[in-house]
Order: sequence, then structure tokens, then C-alpha cells
Amino acid sequence: MSKKNAIVICGGGSTYTPGIVLMLLKERDRFPIKSIMLYDNLAERQEPIAQACEILVRERAPEVAFGYTTDPETAFTGVDFALAHIRVGLYAMREKDEKIPLKYGVLGQETCGPGGIAYGMRSIGGVLEILDYMEKYSPDAWMLNYSNPAAIVAEACRVLRPNSKIINICDMPVDLMEKMADMCGVDVHGLQYSYYGLNHFGWWSKVYDKDGNDLMPEIKRHMAKNGFADGIVHEEGKEQHIDESWVHTYEKARDVWAVDPETIPNTYLKYYLFPDYVVETSNPEYTRTNEVMDGREKQVFSAAREMIAKGTAEDCGFEADEHATYIVDLACALAENTMERFLLIVPNEGCIENFDPTAMVEVPCIVGRNGYEKICQGKIPQFQKGMMEEQVAVEKLVVEAWIEGSYQKLWQAITLSKTVPSAKVAKLILDDLIEANKGYWPELH
Repeated sequence: MSKKNAIVICGGGSTYTPGIVLMLLKERDRFPIKSIMLYDNLAERQEPIAQACEILVRERAPEVAFGYTTDPETAFTGVDFALAHIRVGLYAMREKDEKIPLKYGVLGQETCGPGGIAYGMRSIGGVLEILDYMEKYSPDAWMLNYSNPAAIVAEACRVLRPNSKIINICDMPVDLMEKMADMCGVDVHGLQYSYYGLNHFGWWSKVYDKDGNDLMPEIKRHMAKNGFADGIVHEEGKEQHIDESWVHTYEKARDVWAVDPETIPNTYLKYYLFPDYVVETSNPEYTRTNEVMDGREKQVFSAAREMIAKGTAEDCGFEADEHATYIVDLACALAENTMERFLLIVPNEGCIENFDPTAMVEVPCIVGRNGYEKICQGKIPQFQKGMMEEQVAVEKLVVEAWIEGSYQKLWQAITLSKTVPSAKVAKLILDDLIEANKGYWPELH
């Protein structure tokens, strides 16, 4: 019989935590669990989410032990997997990440451009902290990190914790592959593909179904017409509830695809290829963060408090996060040696033949009990190579700036971002971001 696993969810106060807990419970036949622990350094935020999750676990899987804590030793002792989805600075700082660049006519986005750089400077220390806790109290455990911005976090771990058992993964490619599968009327499970890039910065060059049939011609027909929008499912019982801003992003992928119609792009490339469009269509007074705070944030905490007041999870409104099954898939591959294929963020080391071997690239990997093996992607085209070289330099400069406390290198990083028009504008944005991030960033000199 398979071993039962002990899980700690880092970022216990996240609005995504209830869906992940339910997903773990739903999938426990193939990924057995003995305990779920929530960990957060903000007790007041974690409390209502944790109390609601405690009711969920008690009613739906009473055999699974459940707990929550702000104490690292309690949280990380005796765990097999740490699932990390932390947000240092919460939505209050994300709002500043988005709105400060917009003051200067530069796009404001959670993981791209100056906003992503600011978030990365906050996230590095937080992810390293929980990684160190895990390795101190459970040295044989794996950390599955899907905290943003994953590219900068992954580069920091490569440099500062090169031997750590951490795997960085992102849900965006998973979402887009589900949409491609829906376009073609096939099951997403079993898709075979070639993909290369950086996190939130990549391209599919091949996509096949489980029988080896080439799906690229059909996907390209949809991309030319509606981008990824044709992959939004509208079948009864399967509707995807997505905000208007995401619908626009899926539709805009049509224009992103047109720049290189031989490949299928990650949607985040719109921020680098069409930054002027993004600024023109942004409301500097009401950004994506405000949309989330007025939507998901209020809904989840309201549902949690209602559940606590009723004392039952019946008709609670929470659902298993089906989209997040990739986390269980990855944990299962490590625990059960399934040798499945995943898109992971890993050191290049020749996987992309004509690219920096030290870059943290996003490529297909086969995962088993002993970790991952990369699938070689060969040489990549000049267009993608040029864009990736610029962006990976940005990410490396951010990590160097964090380590060295270097104002100069962070200015260089923002200047080099394809989303920023000049070094002058980069400096104005940086100086505002420094003021906004006091207490979160290392002191720069």
C-alpha cells in the first residue's frame, strides 16, 4: 500500500487554500495523505481560512489529521511535502506594484515588468525562509513552489540554495494546455508537447494527442480567429468563471500568436510584445488587484466566516480546485515514481542548446521518485532566443541586486525590461518602488 503523506501548505491564509485542501481530499485515493497542516506568518489572516478548512476536513475526511500554526517547527516537522504559495506584502503591495509603474506610462502587472521585479524582491526572502525551515525540520521533504514571480524565485534558489529539494512549477501552462485540448476536443491528460522559454515567457513548438496526432494545425486555426478564447469551456457544469481582464488576455493571444505563427505563445507574452496596448487599456485607478480584492478575496473570506458561524461545510460554496490537480500530479510523481511529464522551471544546462546554460528555463521534464529529468529542446529560433536573453538578464540582475543590496543593478534590471522605455523612466519607477517597499526589500546602496 502507498505511504500516507504529511503535507504543509505554506500560505495558509491564501484564498486558494480551501480549494487546494479540497483537491487534496478528493485525490487521496491516488495520493494518500495522513495530515494537512497550514502555515502562515499572519495569524489573523490564516485563522478564518484555517477554521473553515478544519470543518471541511472533519466532515469529509475525518481520518486525515488537520492543524494550523504560525510556528515553523510545528509546521515543518515530519512533513513529506511543503506546498508553497505565499504572497509577501499581500494585495496591498501588489496594488502598489501595479499602480506605481502606470504613473509613468509603464504597464503594471503582478509578475511582469517593474511590478514583477518589485514582487520578486519581496518574495526571494520569503521563499528562502520556508525552504530553510523545511530542510531544518524535514530534510527529506520536497518543496513544490508555485509562489510568484516564479522565474525570479527560481533563479534565487539556483544561486543561493543549489542543492535544495525544491521544484518550481507554474499553473499558467497547465491552464493553456487545457484550453488547447478543449479546442481540439481531446483529453488534456496524455498530451505530448515541446515547449521552451522562461516562466510566463514561453512557446509551444509541438503539441500531439496521446495517440501521436499533430494538434498544432487545429490549435493555430483557433489562435488566428480568437486566441485562446475558444478554449474557454461553456458546457453545463464545466463553466470557467473568469474575470473580464482574463477574457481580454485570452483574446489578445491572437495578436501575440501572429508575431510568430509557427509556435503557440504563453499569454503573458502580451506584456512584452504589446506593452503600449496594455497601458492604453489599463485603468490606473482600478487594476487587476482591485478586481481580485473586490471579487475572490471578499467571496472566499465571507464564505469561510459563514461556514464557521454555521459550524458545517454543507452548502459552503467551496469547491475542489480542479485546475490545481497539477500539484497533486507532481507530488504523486515524486512519491509514486509515475514518470509523468511536467513543465518545470529548471537550470538549462544544455537542454536548450543555444541558450545560457545557467538560465532557469521552463521546459518539459519527466518526474519520478528521484526528481526530474529534462527533455532536450534542441536549438531555438533567433526571435525567441533574443527575447529570452534580454529577460533572463533582467531576472539575474534582480537576484544579484537582492544579494548585494545594489541600487545600480536593480536600476539596470528595470531599464533592461522590454516593458520600460528608458533608463530615466526606470529610475523614477525604482525610486518610488523603494519608498513603497520599505521593510520588505533589502536596503539598497
